[in-house]
Amino acid sequence: MPAAVQSAITPAPARATAEVLPVAIFLLLAVLPLVALSTGGGYLVSLGARIMIFAVAAVALDLLLGYGGLISFGHAAFIGLGAYAVGILAAHGMTDALIGLPAALVVSTLYAFLTGIVCLRTRGVYFIMITLAFGQMAYFTASSLAPYGGDDGLTIAARSTFAGFALIKSERAFYYLVFGCLLGSYLFCRALVASRFGRVLRGARENPVRIATIGFDVYRFQLAAYVIAGTLAGLSGFLLANATEFVSPAYMSWQRSGELIVMVLLGGLGSLNGAIIGTTVYLLTKEWLAGYTEN
Repeated sequence: MPAAVQSAITPAPARATAEVLPVAIFLLLAVLPLVALSTGGGYLVSLGARIMIFAVAAVALDLLLGYGGLISFGHAAFIGLGAYAVGILAAHGMTDALIGLPAALVVSTLYAFLTGIVCLRTRGVYFIMITLAFGQMAYFTASSLAPYGGDDGLTIAARSTFAGFALIKSERAFYYLVFGCLLGSYLFCRALVASRFGRVLRGARENPVRIATIGFDVYRFQLAAYVIAGTLAGLSGFLLANATEFVSPAYMSWQRSGELIVMVLLGGLGSLNGAIIGTTVYLLTKEWLAGYTEN
């Protein structure tokens, strides 16, 4: 359906909400460090950065799950691969983001491409199980890397530098780096969903046979979406490694993948805004409940 026709038949209140909500979300995120500064709550800045890091991965997963109908239970593997790229390079003295970030993106993209070739040959529960299997393969591989901590994980001495300058050493500078990454990821996925690529992806979710009949290669479009989602999750892993200054096989576990799915479901499938809101609700609830029980 042409965008102009779709806009014309969409109720005005819905269109207004669709435009106002993301602006409100990103405005709130932008002013959070200022609020934390006035209240003396530095913890809010680190919590906000953590929420946005996982929101990047949730937005990427929503591209697959909400718009492509592809339930991936191995999405956390890409986060872990991005994080380990940073950690392993740092262990060898290469701490510059100009090396670490491209490495994280390349590793996660390559793994998404190689596994996606196999996973997307299946459908339904078989797709879920094979993505889970590949995710667990990455998890156990990381656990067996004895030179890099094995099960205990790997500590990173300091955050990445940019051309030798410690630009993200402070929490506020790092926060705004994460904010920029989330904003860029959101705008990219929003443009992608609104493009012909996104319309084909949504059509394939509803009726792949019909989309194939009219001349589109459904497999290629779904593989491209899978690789894009994996790359964005790798970006999330790069940010997570710098936020915690630590990498662990737990980043790749199926439980983490399950948490990402819950985040997307909480905000509503097929809503990039919802992926951010769902991540916020989930992590804030987790923080609140931690005050009552460790379990």
